[in-house]
Amino acid sequence: MDGIVTLGLLPYPGHRGNVALKRKLAVEKDSSSQPQWQLVLILWGTKYRVEEVNGIIATVRRFSNLPFRAVLITDREHEGLDPNIRLVKFPQFYLREEMRGGGCQAKLVLFEKGIVPTDLPAVYIDLDTVVLGDLSLLLAEAKSERSVAIFQSAVLPIGPIGRFVARLTGGKKYARGNSSIVVYRPAECHYISDSFKRLQSEHGDAGIRPMIADERFISWCAQADLQRIPRRLAVKFPTEFMLPWEWLIRLRGKLPWVRRRWAGLLAVTLPGVEVKGQELLKMEDGSVIVDRKGRRLIWSEAAIGPMKEKLIGYYSRLNAGSEEDVA
Repeated sequence: MDGIVTLGLLPYPGHRGNVALKRKLAVEKDSSSQPQWQLVLILWGTKYRVEEVNGIIATVRRFSNLPFRAVLITDREHEGLDPNIRLVKFPQFYLREEMRGGGCQAKLVLFEKGIVPTDLPAVYIDLDTVVLGDLSLLLAEAKSERSVAIFQSAVLPIGPIGRFVARLTGGKKYARGNSSIVVYRPAECHYISDSFKRLQSEHGDAGIRPMIADERFISWCAQADLQRIPRRLAVKFPTEFMLPWEWLIRLRGKLPWVRRRWAGLLAVTLPGVEVKGQELLKMEDGSVIVDRKGRRLIWSEAAIGPMKEKLIGYYSRLNAGSEEDVA
């Protein structure tokens, strides 16, 4: 095994990666530090500053045990951007206003031919993702080269049950996920963008139900190979830390096995408008936020455990453009 790094054998708590894929992901370590995976980001407009993009990539680089290629799909040049980032121009089809609305179909550009290089597996993250560990570990969870891993977001579970229901209903019912993080092999997934564009030409931008949002279409189109990102590795902040009942939030915060899992998370995404990193820094200890679904965030160590200090440290350093490690 000398001189070999196997993604699936990198140690982390509770790892249950696929053995066959571990062997396929084995890569030779050499002095040239050739990239072994890809970090993919998407940026249009001016919502995020260049310093934030640079900070996210620097954080991923500090944690990653393997060298990676950073790919930014964007609609413009960005002065001050890290010169090591590979810029890819957004294709006009996905920049149309219809694609950049609430359904965020523009994110299907991830699967467009000629956008993300096909030589390496990829991890896409939204720019509001808090990176707390080595994202390359997500790659070892894939069950096949065609796997597309996203967050579970609906009641029908991703996996055999979801696939059975999809077959039974002719695709009218299917397991759905959230695309804040997507783990995939670009070379195996061009069919997702191809299918969307074909259906758009036949039925219009939202001609069939799965086309109303990127994550719905990914879930529907890739249902046969869809996987759930394990909650021991990454979570959506609102789903994990916000509940309608304060008593249950406080009870969960006391459970030692839950706190251990929170301490070991590789990434936390902050989708939605109610909870954003910069606003968290302004909150007083013990204060409460209620989102549009009635879920509550109690901003205290007792309620969300080590995640409070991790978020404060991450965003403080990101704001300052610091090269220090995220706590």
